[in-house]
Amino acid sequence: MSIETMRIGFLPLVDAALPILARELGFAEEQGLALDLVRDVTWATVRDRLLYGHTDAAHMVAPLAIATALGHDRPATAMAVPFVLGLNGNAITFSIALGEACGLGDALGDPHAVGAALRAVAVARRDAGRRLRFGVVHRYSSHNYMLRYWLAGVGIRPDADVEIVVTSPPFAADALAAGEVDGICVGEPWNSIAVDRGVGRIALATAQIWRRGVEKVLAMRAGVADERRDATLRLIRALHAAAAHFVRPDTVEDSAAILARPAYLDAPVDAILRAITDRIRVVPGGDPVHYPDFMFQYREAANFPWRSQAAWLYAQMARWDGRGHDAAAAAVAAATFRPDLYRAALAGSGAPLPGASSKLEGALGEPIGAGSTQGRLVLGNDRFFDGRAFDPDDIPGYLAGLP
Repeated sequence: MSIETMRIGFLPLVDAALPILARELGFAEEQGLALDLVRDVTWATVRDRLLYGHTDAAHMVAPLAIATALGHDRPATAMAVPFVLGLNGNAITFSIALGEACGLGDALGDPHAVGAALRAVAVARRDAGRRLRFGVVHRYSSHNYMLRYWLAGVGIRPDADVEIVVTSPPFAADALAAGEVDGICVGEPWNSIAVDRGVGRIALATAQIWRRGVEKVLAMRAGVADERRDATLRLIRALHAAAAHFVRPDTVEDSAAILARPAYLDAPVDAILRAITDRIRVVPGGDPVHYPDFMFQYREAANFPWRSQAAWLYAQMARWDGRGHDAAAAAVAAATFRPDLYRAALAGSGAPLPGASSKLEGALGEPIGAGSTQGRLVLGNDRFFDGRAFDPDDIPGYLAGLP
C-alpha cells in the first residue's frame, strides 16, 4: 500500500490527542497514511491554514466549522465534519479573587449555586462601572456558547452584565495572571495549568452545563473530503482506532507522555494525565477531584457527528449573533456534519453505528439503548444543567423559550 500524506492543523490541547496518537502509535500508517501535524496557537490561524490549502484537515472547535460554512466573518466555504474528536473536556476557571468573592470551595461547584453567587458579584461590578471579563478561545467556539448558555441560565446577561473577550488557549493562564480577565473558559491542560500556577481555581466543568456537549471535531473543506474520499475514510478509521486505544486505562500514562512533548502540547505530564483520567485539581495545592466523563472520547459513539449537535450550535449562533433563525442557514449548519462519511468508513468494523443522524439533545437522564445499523449502541445522560431539551426540528420554538 502506498503511503498518502495528510496535513492536519491542531492547537496544543488534550483533545488533539487522537490525530497525535494516530501518528505516533502507527494507527495512521496501518491505514496507509502519513500524518503531518501542524501546530498553531489560535483557532483563526488553524482555520486559515485549512481554507488556503496549507492543511488538508484540522482539529477544530465545532462552531468554527459551521460559521465558516455559513460565511460568518469571511466568505462562505463548504465544510465537512466527518468525525468528532471529543465531547466536553473544558472548564470555567475563576481568578483567585473572583473565586473568593463567589465563595468557591475545594470541589466543583453546583452550576446554579455558583451562578447565583457570580450574579451578585457581576451586578455589583457592573453598577460600579467595572464589568467582569471572561476569556473564551474564539467567538465561534463551544466555550463561548457553553459559557453564555450557563450565564444566561442563571440570570447573568452576557455582553451587558459581563464582558466576553477572546484569548488563545496557551495564554489563558497568563491572561488570568495579568488581571486581563476575571475568568476563562478553555480546554485542558490550560485550566489545570492556571490552578497549578496559583492564578486560578476551577468553578465548573463544562460537562456540568451540557453533559455530552460536542467540542472538537475533524474539519475539512467539503471539496477535499469529496476529492480525497478514500483517504478521508482511512483517516476516520485511524482516528477511531486511536480513540479506542486512548480510553484504555493501561495506556493513559504513555498517552500523556506523548502529548506532553514539545512538538505537541509542551505542557506538564501530570496536568495532561489528570485530564485524561477525569481528575480535576480545583484549587492550588488541592487533591484532584474525580469527575466522571469530564472528557469523553469513545463510548456511546462519541465520535459520531450528530447533525442535531450541529443544529444546537447553530441555534446558539442565532441567539447570540443577533441574526435570528434562518431555515436555510440552519440546513447548511446541520449538513456540515457528515454522518454518511463516518458510516462509510466504519461499516463492517463492529463499531456501533447510529441508525439516525439526528436526535433530541438533552433528553436523557439515564442510559438507554438506541437504534443502530451495526453494533449495540447505548446512549447515556446528556442533560443540560437547566433541564431543557433541544429539538433540532423546532429551533424557533426552542429559541423562543430561552431566557
